[in-house]
Amino acid sequence: MQADEVEIEADSIAVIKLGGSVFKSPACYKRAANFLAQRLAENPTENLVAVVSAQNGETDALLREALEISTEPDEAALDLLWSTGELRSVARLCLHLQAEGVRAAAFDVRKTGLRVEKRGAGVSQATFDSRGIRNALRLCRAAVVPGFLATDDAGKIVTLGRGGSDLTAVVIAAGLGASRCELIKDVAGYFSDDPHRCSEAKPLPLLSFAEALAMADKGCKLVQRDALEAAERWDVPLLVRSFDVRTAGTWVVRARPSTGVLLGSSLQSAANSLHRQVGHANFSKIQSAHENQIQKENQNGICHQGHSRSTGS
Repeated sequence: MQADEVEIEADSIAVIKLGGSVFKSPACYKRAANFLAQRLAENPTENLVAVVSAQNGETDALLREALEISTEPDEAALDLLWSTGELRSVARLCLHLQAEGVRAAAFDVRKTGLRVEKRGAGVSQATFDSRGIRNALRLCRAAVVPGFLATDDAGKIVTLGRGGSDLTAVVIAAGLGASRCELIKDVAGYFSDDPHRCSEAKPLPLLSFAEALAMADKGCKLVQRDALEAAERWDVPLLVRSFDVRTAGTWVVRARPSTGVLLGSSLQSAANSLHRQVGHANFSKIQSAHENQIQKENQNGICHQGHSRSTGS
């Protein structure tokens, strides 16, 4: 190990997903970099993995471009074209972080370590090799990786379905054994109603995965349903929030604490205590460990209600 390298503990890593809804213009990348740089300055022992989406509207624009060329574009070529949106976001954010004085590593999709068997296979059969990101975090405090994308067994770039950046972030958080996965949205977490339409909507500081999944089934698209299922499956605490540090956001965890709703640092401690730390570099091993736990619970008479998986859309 070089002199400036440091060992990285899993629970010192937070995964932060930044979606298209917060990248509405090129200027938004500077705001995101400032947010991450301030976060690192306030938490000197923390390391960040930023999972980024394409700028708002860019994925649709690239699809329209492809359809103008061919009414039935080749899937491999379309995935390659789509990937340029995420990669531009990676480069932009990394450059802005460096301008803020933050040492940041930019990852191409082929270097993130996320693999799926083939296009459309979903993450239930995915593998994740965390060594590349871990090695980068020994030299830099931030790594910027593309969401929505993986590579298949042949090494080709494939997409994980629309809205797949939430899912990418959860997969990477699980594989790294991160303390939590934060999903930055254009609203400050979950509310009792749509805050854009209802002025009396109340913020919800804490939800169980079951409650968030039930809201998704009723049409709430704040977090991709596949991502919620994956977070529940691998017990990854989610914090759904905005850039506004004055708002606490919503923690989504396996179960509500029996003592009722907690606030502030107590809530974060409760979420972290519910997180089963995972040190496996291979994502399929995490899946196997979880399935073994379910088997033990069933043998002990504990009822576990699973959810069927589907690909993102």
